[in-house]
Amino acid sequence: MTKSRIQVQGAKVLVMGLTFKENCPDLRNTRIVDIISELAEYDVNVDVYDPWVDADEAKREYGVEVITELKENTYDAMVLAVAHQQFADMGAEDIRKLGKAQHVLYDLKYVFSRDESDLRL
Repeated sequence: MTKSRIQVQGAKVLVMGLTFKENCPDLRNTRIVDIISELAEYDVNVDVYDPWVDADEAKREYGVEVITELKENTYDAMVLAVAHQQFADMGAEDIRKLGKAQHVLYDLKYVFSRDESDLRL
């Protein structure tokens, strides 16, 4: 985000995916909560979206509120953290519509090609 000159502190970030692996509702041993915690340490406002997750279980097990609707032009960054088929079906272009005019898309699971995302691990 800093390379794109987006203020990190106070930024709004969407984490897409919370489950342990793609296309299943299993939250056991998920490491996505570590990403969420790390972002919170930088005073980032994090929304978590995962169509596979039971919202009550996410709240009970990890204290994570899961949103159920996505809004366009909202986020400074989107982090594709779990490779759910729904996210691949959305496509990078529709995911980018969730971002503000200046935003970054981090594809941690190589769902999209290199030129469709700003960073891949």
